[in-house]
This record gives sequence, structure tokens and C-alpha cells, in this order.
Amino acid sequence: MPQAQIGPIAVHYPKRRETNEQLQAEFPDWDMDLIGQKTGIESRFIAEPNETSADLAVAACEKLFAEHGVDRQCIDFILLCTQTPDYPLPTTACLIQHRLGLKQSCGALDFNLGCSGFVYGLALADGLLRSRAARNILLITAETYSKYIDPDDRSLRTIFGDAAAATLIFAVDGQEGVGAFQFGTDGAGADTLLVSDGGTRPSEHAIKPRHRKRWKSRLYMDGPSLLSFTVEAVPQLIGQVLELADVSSDEVDIYLLHQATRKMLEQLQSRLQVDESKLPIRLTNCGNTVSCTLPILISDLRQEGVLKPGSRTLLIGFGVGWSWAGCTWQVGPKFG
Repeated sequence: MPQAQIGPIAVHYPKRRETNEQLQAEFPDWDMDLIGQKTGIESRFIAEPNETSADLAVAACEKLFAEHGVDRQCIDFILLCTQTPDYPLPTTACLIQHRLGLKQSCGALDFNLGCSGFVYGLALADGLLRSRAARNILLITAETYSKYIDPDDRSLRTIFGDAAAATLIFAVDGQEGVGAFQFGTDGAGADTLLVSDGGTRPSEHAIKPRHRKRWKSRLYMDGPSLLSFTVEAVPQLIGQVLELADVSSDEVDIYLLHQATRKMLEQLQSRLQVDESKLPIRLTNCGNTVSCTLPILISDLRQEGVLKPGSRTLLIGFGVGWSWAGCTWQVGPKFG
């Protein structure tokens, strides 16, 4: 039975880099030292006004093909995770297929998920591979949350960054890859992180923010409620994944968690009673890139030599929706 394995990853950021020092100069009354301590973020990348998620995605894919010797004609399916598509329709993944010059027998679809999206994408890819509908899948995450954020919004501008990541997911036989998927959904939390305009629901009937909206941004976030949700849901999710995989916590070499903020990750580390060396934090130079954080984290840890072939890891995503998902991943020999 074929199983999904995570292959090479290519990450692409916009050219414009925004630092905390620049924000401090622009807004002298912002306490950027305190904000930096809480978020763990010192800079983030911001897309240009005419630069879209598809533009970032195409650049990441071209980098994947060039730097890792991936033949674009071997791609059987595109899975694009984004909450900032180029258009309501057509499907952005179809536009990417055309721009990349992939074969017309290639399947392509978008799915709208945020911080849990990479794990959901792995599950979709694993299903396609197990059913033998595909052998090589391009899992793309691409986000330009900055387009939803007002420049004066201290609560959001200091956290979110734009990015895209292209990951080759391929079938392996007789080897461990990803598995033991577990999911969670609670739409009651939709009012804690949302963009309520731009869809087909009339504004007078749209979901209202949980608390008073303090900023002009189209994006609203209730940080305290998200933190409370996360520290409750994630430990339970990890327990469910470990039970399904019949693995003890001691057998996990590294926990790969969505890179939300340093404060949130440190609270999870404390709650899980995991040594900081087993729960890496790598968002200092790029910020919270939503669905891109996990592939960026994997790419960084590979370059650092932290992820070694055979390492047993947990991949955990959580956030907007509310939506959360987790799985096991044994690092493969070829790209680990």
C-alpha cells in the first residue's frame, strides 16, 4: 500500500522585509521591545500591492523544480492551501497549473484552511496516493494576510508575514511516511479570527467579531480566546495522535507545531512538559505565515541538520476555524 512521504520543500518570500526597528520608527509609541518578546518575531515579509498568493506560489514551485531537480511533468496533482486566493473564482490552483506549464492531466484544487492547512493537505495527498489516483503531488501553501491588515493595526501587523512554500509529496512503498491523522473542528470559534467581508453573505448577516473591533483591518483576531483554545485543544490532539499511532511521547524525537507566536508555543511546551530542544521555535525572521509555518519549519530544520532520516516527529496545526489537525511523520532517507 503506497503511503505519503514529505519530499523536498522550497520556500519563497516577497522581497520587501519589514523589521521591528522600522515599525518603531514609524510608530514611536509602540513598545516594540515588549511586542518582540511576546511574539518572538523581529521581522516579516510583506507582499507588494500587485503581488498575490499565486505569484508567491509560482516562484516557490519554480525554485523547487530548479533547486531539487524535480521534473514538473511528473506532477499529477496540485493541492493549494490559501485563505488569500487571487479570485473567488476561478480556482487559483488551475491558474498555477497553467503558469507552471504542468501537464493537462494534472488535477488541481484549492482548499481554504489556515494554520491547520498543511496537515490537512498531507492527509488529502495521502488519500490520493493510497487510492493510486496520483504518485507525485505538489502541496502548496501561500498566504498574503498583509492585504487584510490596516497599516495602523499594532495587534496584527507585528505578527503576520507573507510567504509561499512548495512541497513535493510522493508515494513510498514499504516505508513509513505520514500517518495517524487526527482532526478537530469547532465552528463556534469562527468569531475569534475572521474576515467577514468579500464573500456572498450580506454584511448585515455576517459573523460579528467576538469582542469590540479596535482596528480598521479587514482581519479581526481575538488573541486571548485563540490562546485559550490552543492550550486546551493541542495537548488533547497530541494524545489522540499518539494513541492512534501506538507511540509513546518518549518515542517522539521532535514536535513540529504551527509557529503562531513565541508566547503560545512556550505555553504549549510547558503544558506538554516537553524539553525546549524537542519543540523548536523558528518564526523570528518571518513571522506567523499561517499555513506556511510548518513547511518553513521543516525546511529550516533540514538545513540546520536537526531532522535526520528515521526521526519520528509529530506535525500539529491549529487555529482559524477553529480547526486543528495532527499526524505522525517519520523522516525519509532521501530528503531528511
